[in-house]
Amino acid sequence: MQTMSSEVLVKVEALDRFYGVHAAVRDLSFELAKGEVLGFLGPNGAGKTTTMQMLTGNLAPSAGSVEINGIDLLENPKDAKRAIGYLPEQPPVYNELSVDEYLDYCARLNRVPRAKIRAAREEAKARCGLTNVGRRLIGNLSKGYRQRAGIAQAIIHMPPVVILDEPTVGLDPIQIREIRALIAELGESHSVILSSHILPEIQAVCSRVQIIHRGRLVLSDTIAGLSDRMQSDSLIVGARSLPSLDMLAAIPDVTRVEPIDEHRVRVFHATDTNPAESIARCAVDGDWGLTELTPERKSLEEIFVDLTQSEESTKEAA
Repeated sequence: MQTMSSEVLVKVEALDRFYGVHAAVRDLSFELAKGEVLGFLGPNGAGKTTTMQMLTGNLAPSAGSVEINGIDLLENPKDAKRAIGYLPEQPPVYNELSVDEYLDYCARLNRVPRAKIRAAREEAKARCGLTNVGRRLIGNLSKGYRQRAGIAQAIIHMPPVVILDEPTVGLDPIQIREIRALIAELGESHSVILSSHILPEIQAVCSRVQIIHRGRLVLSDTIAGLSDRMQSDSLIVGARSLPSLDMLAAIPDVTRVEPIDEHRVRVFHATDTNPAESIARCAVDGDWGLTELTPERKSLEEIFVDLTQSEESTKEAA
């Protein structure tokens, strides 16, 4: 896990983006501190890519402000963009160039001094696992290596902020694992925003998570805070000789009991209570032959569904 800093590198306030009357992003505010990897999560059409384009200055917001490394993106776009490395959903690579040619070109675009271009290119290649393919044409590389080349161009000028939009889409499991490891490494020396709709990816590499739904932020929390949210309100109880459901339901703090099979039940309880100790005591006293007492956990997917369904219900009620 990265060491956190109080230095704010990205500050977004009341960001809106409208297409006609349709709000693609609405009243979005958040901050990103140095050393954080922020997971920006949501389904297709949630507003993630629109937000990434506004953060990088490729799309003007309808309202609101963005500061990058203390620089207002709208007032001083050139200076602000120098502090950003960006990998869009479709990597901006040129298939007819070799990896070395492409990265040299990107270094010049990012105003890396001529005397430092070679060193910057070799550093980016080393960090992205491209050292052995520098002379190969990008068009002849696998999709995983093209993604690596896309990330290399985003970091070649050593920006404090790196923004990656869906960097593992279309990759095979081995390539996904490699790119995730690379993102985690980037988080040690850059502040990273990772946009994704792949839930395990966010949990694997991020220190914070934000969930956007229909253009609005519905969750902003640390991974530790998310783990607390993932604590469920049920236990799985298994025993060689279970008592009746009525007897289990009579245990203090138990609200409901649901059979699973002959030797296992699901015991529900209030979220601020835990009847595990009482159940264990009853199991010993009643000689149940306890074989399992396991707290269930919500998945990130379940939390996402709960949040989005809750918002839909609120809108319908209004």
